[in-house]
Amino acid sequence: QVQLVESGGGLVQPGGSLRLSCAASGSIFSINAMGWYRQAPGKQRELVAGITVSGDTKYADSVKGRFTISRDNAKNTVYLQTNSLQGEDTAVYYCRALIQIMDGAENDYWGQGIQVTVSS
Repeated sequence: QVQLVESGGGLVQPGGSLRLSCAASGSIFSINAMGWYRQAPGKQRELVAGITVSGDTKYADSVKGRFTISRDNAKNTVYLQTNSLQGEDTAVYYCRALIQIMDGAENDYWGQGIQVTVSS
């Protein structure tokens, strides 16, 4: 059994910052790619940022220069530092990870989602 648990969301004023965390736990052998997605009301879920096991990153154009993804492989955790937040960043943010479990199978896991609201 593998779980991804997000934390760090909340209400922030425009221009503010939040640091999201996502910790994976359970019968983990290794974690490959990890990423953050978001879904705003009435919109499709979209990729925000991704990071490979070696640290290569990619970002949605809308967040480049404002958001930074990182990971701590020893803690099985991925982070998303969000700066200069704007109203259009308001969404439920989801963590996703490609994880190889102890029996050798590689599966795609999602967190339960965490709300980020940018409002004055």
